[in-house]
Amino acid sequence: MPPYDDRRFAPPAPVLSARLRNPQSGAIISDVPLLIDTGADVTLLPLGAVNAAGIEQTGASYELLAFDGRSNSAGVVRAELLMLGRTFRGQFLVIDQEVGILGRNILNALALLLDGQRQTWSEQTISG
Repeated sequence: MPPYDDRRFAPPAPVLSARLRNPQSGAIISDVPLLIDTGADVTLLPLGAVNAAGIEQTGASYELLAFDGRSNSAGVVRAELLMLGRTFRGQFLVIDQEVGILGRNILNALALLLDGQRQTWSEQTISG
């Protein structure tokens, strides 16, 4: 069970380490940190990882609205995220931050247990 990240977040927060793959070249960037954020509609990738993988933005952009009402624009990339034994392909938004955000567009396909008391998270196996 990975521990919550207490180096970059206060209070500590659940962060997943994913691999980012360029669907054109196959280049893979390991250890891309993504904050597990059940309040985020979409997944946002860190610009540094996107650039390191050589993934070009599509030219499209979306306006993001933060919880405090501020808005800004985010570019779009086509990419593949590899994590927890799965591959998620599609369009992702890009943010100029060190840590990306794993949003509900992917979280809704997973069963995760966020154990705040123990400050760990884990993938759950669902039978049936």
